[in-house]
Amino acid sequence: MSTNPSTTTIFTRRESEARSYCRGFNTVFTSAKGSEMTAQNGQRYIDFLAGCSSLNYGHNDADMKAALIDHVQSDGIAHGLDMHTNTKAQFLEVFERLILRPREMDHKVMFTGPTGANAVEAAMKIARKVTGRSNIIAFTNGFHGVTQGALAATGNSYHRGGAGVTLNNVTRMPFDGYLGAACDTTDFLEAMLKDRSSGLDAPAAILLETVQGEGGLNAANPDWLRRIAKLAQEAGALLIVDDIQAGCGRTGGFFSFEHMGISPDIVTLAKSISGFGLPMGLVLVKPEHDVMGPAEHNGTFRGNTHAFVTARVAIEKFWADDAFEQDVARRADIIERGLQTISDMVPGARLKGRGMMRGVDVGCGTLAGKICARAFQQGLIIETSGAEDQVVKILAPLTTPDATLQAGLNILISAAQDVTGAHKFAAE
Repeated sequence: MSTNPSTTTIFTRRESEARSYCRGFNTVFTSAKGSEMTAQNGQRYIDFLAGCSSLNYGHNDADMKAALIDHVQSDGIAHGLDMHTNTKAQFLEVFERLILRPREMDHKVMFTGPTGANAVEAAMKIARKVTGRSNIIAFTNGFHGVTQGALAATGNSYHRGGAGVTLNNVTRMPFDGYLGAACDTTDFLEAMLKDRSSGLDAPAAILLETVQGEGGLNAANPDWLRRIAKLAQEAGALLIVDDIQAGCGRTGGFFSFEHMGISPDIVTLAKSISGFGLPMGLVLVKPEHDVMGPAEHNGTFRGNTHAFVTARVAIEKFWADDAFEQDVARRADIIERGLQTISDMVPGARLKGRGMMRGVDVGCGTLAGKICARAFQQGLIIETSGAEDQVVKILAPLTTPDATLQAGLNILISAAQDVTGAHKFAAE
């Protein structure tokens, strides 16, 4: 039985009102390959969303797919809790050899439930157990998930309002640039940490994204990050980098903090760590902070065996040398040029983000939403981000061919021209 291509009635009739992305992309998708998705009516779309950065290597990579099919057809383990399996060993060996050792990271790998939010929950619990403190410092516009603990560290008032209870044990501080370019917000944090009458409880951790994905693509300056790391160390707090959206090559290196002179105590990964869009979450923790007892943080689906298979292939295929990283940097330049064209259309607009985690802040959520809606009509899947949804945000697969990338940018530029022209005419 197939869904009628002319209707999405079953979704509106039966699916919860909590559904989100489908509201902006009101069609039925049936297949996807590389950087394109195909709807049931045959229309093809260029994908600049990539599962919200869960598909950094594109849809249905042939090598990952072949390895996964081979694993399933040979009756490989489908579910193993956190038992020892050959697939887990192979993933860990490759991850150690190609990711951790070249970056001089001796972190242990803790497999959590298969979501980014669960990885953040685990990271916060580790920090609290290590330090014996409860307070976590998080930042304005940060987004770390919507489960109770992670939500306490998330700034967005809409998502926070869904909790139904008071969200405690997190202190919010201004992110880099929050108070304007002339203000170094680490000065404020340092003053609060060092003043025993500031009212700031000693933190267990400082939790941050180096590029705030849902918060509007705010990219922290390396100097700011280094000072935050120093303040964390001086305060006896752990530094947690949430690399769930910004990691796995999205901002250039495998980790978003590479070449910035910081060594996080804890790193959270999810989204594209599986390489294939399969659910997988993990926490990297320095050995001296690996304090959780057996099953103290557990979950039935910690360590997705199928994801181990595809993640291993992804790392071997894309991270054995620096060629892929160089490709990402080159494609990032293409994106920047396209976004600059759009920025030039809108007075006061500015580019945001880093690497292939880029966007343009057009200053108005209504305008950004109209641009994205018009782009979808023309065959491009793209979304907004930011406190007011004012940023047109590109998360194209990192493997997108140059011609496809440029075609998508051309659609976006055309959509922006259509919308800004109508917007200007209406204003007049």
